Order: sequence, then C-alpha cells, then structure tokens
Amino acid sequence: MPTAPAATFDARAVLLDMDGTLVNSDAVVERCWRRWAAEQGLDGDSVIKVVHGRQGHATMAVLLPDRPHAENLADNRRMLEQETTDMEGVVPVPGAPAFMAALVGLPHAHALVTSADRALSTARMNAAGLPMPAVRVTAECVGASKPDPEGFLKGAAELGFAPADCVVFEDSEVGIAAGRAAGMRVVGVGPRAASHAPDALVRDLEQVRVEALPDGTLRLHIAG
Repeated sequence: MPTAPAATFDARAVLLDMDGTLVNSDAVVERCWRRWAAEQGLDGDSVIKVVHGRQGHATMAVLLPDRPHAENLADNRRMLEQETTDMEGVVPVPGAPAFMAALVGLPHAHALVTSADRALSTARMNAAGLPMPAVRVTAECVGASKPDPEGFLKGAAELGFAPADCVVFEDSEVGIAAGRAAGMRVVGVGPRAASHAPDALVRDLEQVRVEALPDGTLRLHIAG
C-alpha cells in the first residue's frame, strides 16, 4: 500500500463505514461469497473483487444482470442470516477501539453508515468489541445501496449537519464513490481504498487522531 502525506481535516461530524473500516470481517465475507459463487458457477476470485461496500442483492445484480431481482433478494436474506451467525475471524481494524473511544463522548458528531442490516451491524460491532454509535444508517434505512449517496446524506441529516461539514471514512470503491457523490470529503482506510483517490489515505485507524475543539469542531489528524 502506498504511503500518503499527512493531512488535517476540520469537520462537524464523521460518517463511518463498518466492514473494512472499523471491523475486519474479510474472513466471513469471503467464506459466504465464495460459497454463493460456487452455487452459481461463478469464479470465486472474480466475485470477491466486487462484493465489498454494496448490499448483497446489489452485488448479485452486478454479477448476474439478467437474474430476477426477487431471486437476488431471497439469496441476500439467506446470506445475511449466515453472516449474522458467523463471527469467526471478525476483529476490529487496528486503531478502531481508540478511534471509537475518542468519539464516544461526541454522540452528535458521528454515525455509522453501513450496507449491513441492523442485525448484522450489531453482531459485528459487538464481536469486534466496538461501541455502536447512537446514529446508524443500515440497509433497511435506504432505498439504494452504495455507490448511491443516500446513506451518507441520511447520516448527515440525522446528525443535523450539511454534507460539506462531514468527513466519510471508507475502505471500498463504491463507498468512496458514495461519499464523493454526497459532497463529502473522504478518508480511505486500508489497501482497497488506495486505488480510488480518496482525499486522504491511511493504512488503518492507528494513523488517525481525533481532537475535539472548543467550538464543537472535530479536528482529524491524519498521520503520513
């Protein structure tokens, strides 16, 4: 992963993706999607390249564009049930516990915006030992999956801030695209983000420090 220069962002709020950003769930994601790929006669490696960031049914629509949407929704429900009961290998991204601890006292300045549903987001955040933000936008809350900006715009609105006053933390191509489409600055987290030109890039959350300024602004220090 290439190194990136140090940066400082001032914001009123941060909007946080979950998988790949706060929680490393790659092991279970790969298990479930490779199993599904085999059922469909698809190449597992090719499938894994496009699954991150989207809701499951949206990924299926990309991979099998002629397949009836009802079948995608049914498979999506089945896979969500499998993922929600499979927490083996789910761990926090390095630096996530300290990062979230710095935000706990600022409940109106951060939100979770994830393509997971409510049950899966609860299970994974608990498995990783991370506190759940008071505001979260899950799959049930939106009509369109990332890269559509709806989730991030809803998160900003629930916190009461304009999109331009928010910074998104994301790891995937579609998540970065959604943050940009929402008119927000984006900090890319991890190697998947490196190819998609976020406004800043970190290896993990150990490279991020949150400073709460007296006027309520968050100052995000991004280490190079």
